[in-house]
Amino acid sequence: MRGIIFAFIGGACITLQGVANARISQDMGTWQAATVTQLTGFMMALVILLFVRDGSKQGFGQVKPLYLIGGALGAPIIFSEVTAIQNIGVTLTISALLIAQLFLTFLIDSNGWFGVVKKRMSLPQFIGIGMMIAGVVIIKL
Repeated sequence: MRGIIFAFIGGACITLQGVANARISQDMGTWQAATVTQLTGFMMALVILLFVRDGSKQGFGQVKPLYLIGGALGAPIIFSEVTAIQNIGVTLTISALLIAQLFLTFLIDSNGWFGVVKKRMSLPQFIGIGMMIAGVVIIKL
């Protein structure tokens, strides 16, 4: 249950961040909005880290370089989301974003990429993805 609550919080924050970034980009530009967002996100994470202290400093050196790409992906994520929101609106953007996330997570789970345990996908998962795609088509109408 705790995981689902945090997933909902994360999803809400992604949507709010996308809308805020789209608004910021109208005032200063898309890459500037991405810069401001990444900078404020870093500062917030640092403040939380200093207060929570739930790890060790040695952990930073143990991170595989490939996984550092995760942070670098923030810039194209923000740029893409802002551009999509400005072109097709918030609802369609978030819908398409969720489908893209589901499709990629399907590939990651089924292939065991990034060290995750391989999971076999079955008909219900394929039906679910198909229903989401159909939903986006209906929203687009």
